[in-house]
Amino acid sequence: MDCVWLNSNLDNASVRIFDCSTFLNYTDDHPAKPYDVVSGSLEYKKAHIPNSAFLDLQNSFSKKGSVYSFTLPELTELAVSFQHEGVGNNCHVILYSRNGIQWATRFWWMLYVVGYKKVSILNGGFQEWLNLGLRTETEITVFPPADFNLDLKKDIFVDKEYVLEAINANNHILINALTKDIHDGLSKRYGRPGHIPRSLNIPFHKFVHEDTEKFISFEKAQELIESMGITKDNIIVNYCGGGIAATLDAFILYQLGFKNLKIYDNSMSEWALDETLPISV
Repeated sequence: MDCVWLNSNLDNASVRIFDCSTFLNYTDDHPAKPYDVVSGSLEYKKAHIPNSAFLDLQNSFSKKGSVYSFTLPELTELAVSFQHEGVGNNCHVILYSRNGIQWATRFWWMLYVVGYKKVSILNGGFQEWLNLGLRTETEITVFPPADFNLDLKKDIFVDKEYVLEAINANNHILINALTKDIHDGLSKRYGRPGHIPRSLNIPFHKFVHEDTEKFISFEKAQELIESMGITKDNIIVNYCGGGIAATLDAFILYQLGFKNLKIYDNSMSEWALDETLPISV
């Protein structure tokens, strides 16, 4: 979805726009808490795309009581939260974020696993909106609750037990979406340095233009995937630090026609601190 189309459809009653922004303030060598999570709600209140509401990832769309920041809630609970925020009634949902498109892809996947399909991501997000000089507003938008039929996909977000078995499964490929320094063991951000054994490293930012935050072309993305020897007959397990950046890699793979996709939800926030789990550098 591009900004030009959205700008011409701001008053379309069948379109519902959501700001998905979250900010991470990284801590130094504190693996039990690699970052402080800051809701994007304050930035949303300062300025946002007209007629867009705000989705609060950590406070409203993550599992209550989890020791990890962004654990996926139970799927029926997740669906109710979306319906409460106005997702449903066959509306076209447009997701954007202002500090990395991975926050929008996280919500895209959460909507996908509960069965809502009429969803697009704003290419380039809020930064592209500003780059084009399009208007913003400060008025808070709250959509009335909506409804949609659930189609729960319980096999996409997986746990550490699944990943442990996947390491030695010939039909599985593990992709680490974290930056190369973390993958190579040069950082202790999440505890033990390194990566899950047999992982390939495709940092999430490889799929996005640094200056515009827009996705690279599908042709370039396909070239990158093919250069890593990844084929569609594989089951692909995507992971990162906390299950956010991994959704960007998984989103691109999905757009390229890959269907056997998994996302390790708590990712290295869980794996690196569990001494019983293997790690490679």
